[in-house]
Amino acid sequence: MARKRKKHKEEEHMDESWLIPYADILTLLLALFIVLFAASTVDQQKLEKMSQVFDQIFDGGTGFMDNPSPLDVPVVPNQTNESEESSAYIEDQKALAGIQDSVDEYIAVNALEKQFATKLTNEGLLVTIRDNILFEMGQAEVKPEYRQIAEDISELLIFDPPRNVVITGHTDDIPISSSEFSSNWELSVMRSVNFLKILVGNNTIDPLYFSAKGYGEFRPVASNDTAEGRAQNRRVEVLIQPRVLEDGTLNDSPQ
Repeated sequence: MARKRKKHKEEEHMDESWLIPYADILTLLLALFIVLFAASTVDQQKLEKMSQVFDQIFDGGTGFMDNPSPLDVPVVPNQTNESEESSAYIEDQKALAGIQDSVDEYIAVNALEKQFATKLTNEGLLVTIRDNILFEMGQAEVKPEYRQIAEDISELLIFDPPRNVVITGHTDDIPISSSEFSSNWELSVMRSVNFLKILVGNNTIDPLYFSAKGYGEFRPVASNDTAEGRAQNRRVEVLIQPRVLEDGTLNDSPQ
């Protein structure tokens, strides 16, 4: 009977040798989670802490950060920088809106609503001036009686730091052929250049940030089939560009 009881007790005693590999698996899983955590949040201080944890787990004398890793650790985009870039873009857009308010106030005070228009676009603040207030038909020289308007606008284009400003001339599609101009392209370019000359005559303005170009009749904003549409197409545009683009890129160097 004593032998039977002893044998029965030996059968009841379970073999616990499986606990050792089970503990090893748990240790390896813990190490795996630590590596994944460190790889997803690239932070030098955190990685150093992870190295210390590895030392403790494996009872080693050298942390895994002490040797070059054969794997490339993915770099998480710096959300702080992205936030700063977005904030800079928004602030610059507010500044452009403030410039628009100043130009609109000048237009209202001088009753120029029929000759001037302002619009915020993806490219910046666009100020449109009808050509009839600046030029005689087929001419590129600014009318003497309206030079003061160009000089007043130059005061509104003083920025610190400077902004890039592009002056663009446009015409209708009526062909021109004179001793002075052989095409609408030439007329539109010279109108923008002559207007630009008055603007940069203001010594406070840095000419490095100003440029002029002309599109002739090829960028219409209305139909050339009517006199009213042709009048809208004959225009000079002043584009005040943003300092910060939507993607956060700086746009503050001279053109």
